Amino acid sequence: MAQSHREASRRLFDLAEQQQGFFTTKQAKAAGFAENTHPYHVQAGNWIREHRGIYRLALFPTPDRPDLVLWSLWSRNRKEEVEGVYSHQTALSLHELSDLNPAKLHMTVPENFRRSSDIPGIVVLHYSDLPKSDIQAGRGYSYTRPLRTILDLIADDAIEPTFIRQALNQALERGLITRQQLRKAQLDGRARKMVEEVLRRAA
Repeated sequence: MAQSHREASRRLFDLAEQQQGFFTTKQAKAAGFAENTHPYHVQAGNWIREHRGIYRLALFPTPDRPDLVLWSLWSRNRKEEVEGVYSHQTALSLHELSDLNPAKLHMTVPENFRRSSDIPGIVVLHYSDLPKSDIQAGRGYSYTRPLRTILDLIADDAIEPTFIRQALNQALERGLITRQQLRKAQLDGRARKMVEEVLRRAA
């Protein structure tokens, strides 16, 4: 019995380590912890319940941004596949582009995302089927690449153009996007005008 518990604990730790200490009810069950034992592990202080169906190992170091892992796991579907990708203002902040400091977490989910009844107040959802080429991995979450992030913000037209120009300039300076990528991007007239203005000034 002790041996099987140690093995289950090791499996759970190995899995949670990839998610900065977080795990779901189904992941704990898959590791070998029967669901009726989960309340015990919370009461004993082994696990911390972070949200319905989501826990964190108490002894695991608290990550700098636990919110990113938590709400990423919240976006999982019935197959336990995480569907949310941080985007727009949040991705801009993660790339450290511009001085924008968003108060909410912006996440893009697939068009057929079905979690409309319990959306947390901190999360703003955008609906789009993102190609894998527009996504990069963080530790325990994913977010849109710089070009996609900036193009989404231009299309969304929800933040001051000053931040977008600043982000474009910084992304060009740091080599996160190229002039060629910007020129090839599908943009409407307003967006194209903004991009061309930035490219001229950065020349």
